[in-house]
Amino acid sequence: MPQSFASLYYHLVFSTKNREPTISPEIAPRLYDYIGALVRSEGGMVLAVGGIADHVHLLVRLRQDRSLSDVLRVVKANSSKWMHETFPDVRPVWWQAGSGRFSVSRCRIEKVTAYFAKQEDHHRSQTFQDEFRSLLVEDGIEFNEKYL
Repeated sequence: MPQSFASLYYHLVFSTKNREPTISPEIAPRLYDYIGALVRSEGGMVLAVGGIADHVHLLVRLRQDRSLSDVLRVVKANSSKWMHETFPDVRPVWWQAGSGRFSVSRCRIEKVTAYFAKQEDHHRSQTFQDEFRSLLVEDGIEFNEKYL
């Protein structure tokens, strides 16, 4: 085949350092827009963003020639720097080193997008750790509880 084809969608999850609730409702929309711009700068597309004060969910489509690790490094490092520069009087946002990375089939995009939209309601009864554990179990990913 003379050309490569790919349809790569990912559900990415990353939390603030020590799960500190540093993403306020006033800042979140601007942060999400900036994260979207960073993903686009890497040749990707953000289909949905969600989250609450201590973590972010992204549904992205990435190019086949970009490594997921590199895109996440760019997003996390640059969004944290941008937050510090743009909101110097607000408690700084730092990201945990790790992340959740889940592949998403095209037929599930609508379901994942709806899940993101209900983050506030969802987290009234479930912690981030419980949510993340559920995502890992659902995808059959082995994990050690002490790293959640």
